[in-house]
Amino acid sequence: MRILSIQVGVPRTFQYGGQNVVTSIFKKQVPGPVRLRTLNLEGDTQSDLKVHGGRDKAVYAYSYDAYDWWKRTRPNDTFESGAMGENLSVDQMPEDQLFIGDTFEIGEAVVQITQPRFPCYKLGMKFNDPAILKQFMKLERPGIYFRVLKEGEIDVQQEFELIDQEAVRISVHELFTINRTAPADPSRIREILKLKSLNEQWREEFESLDAAPA
Repeated sequence: MRILSIQVGVPRTFQYGGQNVVTSIFKKQVPGPVRLRTLNLEGDTQSDLKVHGGRDKAVYAYSYDAYDWWKRTRPNDTFESGAMGENLSVDQMPEDQLFIGDTFEIGEAVVQITQPRFPCYKLGMKFNDPAILKQFMKLERPGIYFRVLKEGEIDVQQEFELIDQEAVRISVHELFTINRTAPADPSRIREILKLKSLNEQWREEFESLDAAPA
């Protein structure tokens, strides 16, 4: 896993669906090094902190190899680094082989995988087509949110060096595809709840499933 490019964005206001929408999904590439901070990447400002940003979504990375599928599926759109609103475009980042709690050194910083990304309507606004949300879910390449355990400068061409993992392995892909509205395997739920790095929102959700009557 290697950083190909770094992108940042600031809040901008657009007209969409007859309303003013503030979003930071439009990112621009910046040269490194860039400082990775506890709540964000330097120069990047999240717009809606209810669903973006915070310690558990400090930086969003997307796998560049997934763009091959997007280019075939949507040939009239332009897909380049940052097209999905990612801060880090990574050469190859297989979500089915990366796990919640995986911890990496990148340059001076240390980051930890927290969860997959679930798209909101602003992705549809960016591409002027709400159908892209269903396509995003169908592809099952959601990208990855990281929390920052140690601040520091990162740069393009730097590698993610794995330094720690949880004993329980729940892949990013599994967390993305698990159907939380259907009856879940109680033993799997209890395994997920053993993750020390599971963020509080997900923990509360799985605790409620674990407490639900069979």
